[in-house]
Amino acid sequence: MDKVGVWLIGARGSVATTATAGAAAIKAGLAPPQGCVTESPNFPATLVPLAGLVFGGHDITETPLRKRAEQLGRAGVVPPHLPDLIAADLDAADAEIRPGHVPGDVPGDRDQAAAAARLGDDIAAFRTRHHLARVVVVNVSSTEPPAADRPEFARLADLEERLAAGDDVLPPSSLYAYAAFQAGCGYVEFTPSTGPTLPALAELAALRQVPYAGRDGKTGETLVKSALAPMFASRALRVRSWSGLNLLGGGDGATLADPAARSSKQLSKDQVVAGVFDEPVEGQTHIDFVADLGEWKTAWDHVTFEGFLGVRMALQFTWQGCDSALAAPLVLDLARLVARAHEKGRHGPLPELGYFFKNPLGGGEHALAAQYARLRAFAEELS
Repeated sequence: MDKVGVWLIGARGSVATTATAGAAAIKAGLAPPQGCVTESPNFPATLVPLAGLVFGGHDITETPLRKRAEQLGRAGVVPPHLPDLIAADLDAADAEIRPGHVPGDVPGDRDQAAAAARLGDDIAAFRTRHHLARVVVVNVSSTEPPAADRPEFARLADLEERLAAGDDVLPPSSLYAYAAFQAGCGYVEFTPSTGPTLPALAELAALRQVPYAGRDGKTGETLVKSALAPMFASRALRVRSWSGLNLLGGGDGATLADPAARSSKQLSKDQVVAGVFDEPVEGQTHIDFVADLGEWKTAWDHVTFEGFLGVRMALQFTWQGCDSALAAPLVLDLARLVARAHEKGRHGPLPELGYFFKNPLGGGEHALAAQYARLRAFAEELS
């Protein structure tokens, strides 16, 4: 594979723009691939080079990609001079962004069946234009509320019967996953949204022989949790409570100010502690929107634990980071790994990529070191 398409849902958002700009900067020799796991020394992978990634996507906003990159430059997310240096790459990617699905907003999208056909055609045309063997669709759009269960989600035939009847039953992330699978593309659910998790969509992925991975990229507080929680467990220290407070701005923070969307993120963030310890641990994760923080996030965690003879102790940590800068290199990693897995004939969920996610699809470990060992073994297998 000398080229792979990366089709981003939310292609003009902060994460997508940072990923697109970062890949262009690396290709031009303007920046090292810092933060890209697959570019680490001695990482055992044979993957498409970063310079071989071709970008496009869907979005419901019309802000040009170069202007969005300039905004991120002023915010300190990317170097302020970078957008001018990679303007041609940004413009080329922007020319490949198509309107996302908003009910009643795009001519021809009379219902979800028609929308899925259009979205899939957009991806297939992108693949043809650039002579790409593979395209990986990555959802980096806004977090959705949890989807209510519906009977038609259980079987592909039932789902497609409802869609053919003109019923709009899929949450947006699942509509994009459906379109991606129909187009024969691998899929990455980088958000906590429902995406490809419906049984009917798992059936479709198996039918189309395509792989998918997710869910909810692990970039900050939960990354630290997945390293620290196994430490307590392996040292036989009983964790009694684990509470976290997340303060964030930007578009992600504004989305999570909605209680329904916030509940999706909270459920995802709490998976690590529940998955590592053998008994329930008191505490909750709280998320508050602070517009003044802009593209930055601060997380503070408080942990109480017991040691020898029941002695009570505590740990506190603070994490301050830029989510877009942390997430963007993982998007590049995942697109390359999923493309390679597709090339090697893997299909269905890829639990080996759980290292990148808060709530890994396909099950498996939540301990970071064990997840990394599994990732390396998977990369060796793909090579």
